[in-house]
Amino acid sequence: MSIQKIARLAGVSVATVSRVLNNSDSVKDRNRQKVLQAIKESNYQPNLLARQLRTARSSMILVMVSDISNPFCAEVVKGIEEQAEKNGYRILLCNSGSDIERSRSSLQLLSGKMVDGIITMDAFSKLAELSQLIGTAPWVQCAEYDDSGATSCVGIDDRVAARQVVGYLAEQGRQRIGLINHDLSYNYARLRQQGYLQQLSQQRLSWQAIAYASELSFSAGQAAMNLLLQAETRPDAVFAVSDTLAAGAMAAIQQAGLRIPDDIAVVGFDGTELAGMVSPPLTTLAQPSREIGRQACELVLQKIARPDASPQRIIMTGELILRASS
Repeated sequence: MSIQKIARLAGVSVATVSRVLNNSDSVKDRNRQKVLQAIKESNYQPNLLARQLRTARSSMILVMVSDISNPFCAEVVKGIEEQAEKNGYRILLCNSGSDIERSRSSLQLLSGKMVDGIITMDAFSKLAELSQLIGTAPWVQCAEYDDSGATSCVGIDDRVAARQVVGYLAEQGRQRIGLINHDLSYNYARLRQQGYLQQLSQQRLSWQAIAYASELSFSAGQAAMNLLLQAETRPDAVFAVSDTLAAGAMAAIQQAGLRIPDDIAVVGFDGTELAGMVSPPLTTLAQPSREIGRQACELVLQKIARPDASPQRIIMTGELILRASS
């Protein structure tokens, strides 16, 4: 099936079909619907390579995530993909592990004109190196962001969100609130720890304990919680910086013969499906993960259309969802 045959089926010109395929705004809605219906009925598959040569665009966005096994990352990617498809784009997914060499390999797609823009979810500590590799190409940093404002970014205020969690636990009468954190090379980990410490001070709670998980996994959450339980004084509440870590912490608490939340309350972070699957269901600071992805995609599309536009920073709001774990 050729573009000429699509034009005949729709009763429009070849130029009109071409404009529809290239998402032009100059097509009348009636004609656009005719073309889309003809494409659907004929199962037409456009020649993407020919389109790329004609328009100098690939209609592809490279998405580099630090860990696709992280449920939060997966939800953000879903939001990116939804928004991309609405705008006639597809995504290429790279699980970078925040490894700069793996990122360098993926970014060769940029120099080869195989992608039009990039969305990254890499560690803050890697942003300077990524900036050198990416140069002036359309780029948005998602979830992790640069406070200098040099790069467009989307995320939440991690410090404020962490303070909200600790404030809630203190209001529940918890006196010994521990933190299970992750790698401090990530900006979110540093900011959530700052919020934790600031709110403890605000609540005049002098007791503090922080355990660092080696990775964002269930087993790492278990190990970190066991460290807190082995201390001379154990916490009566724990704030974990991801739902996955919190689920591991809950398992460790229960294996120690302690009750949740009677002996130790637990609060997670991200608002993933996992929070409703554990027993008892997990209280969590939910991020608007899909909306973060959609906004990141919209920003990179704007940069593709207007490369000289100034960087934008979108800070969204999380929501504390109360469940039986606290």
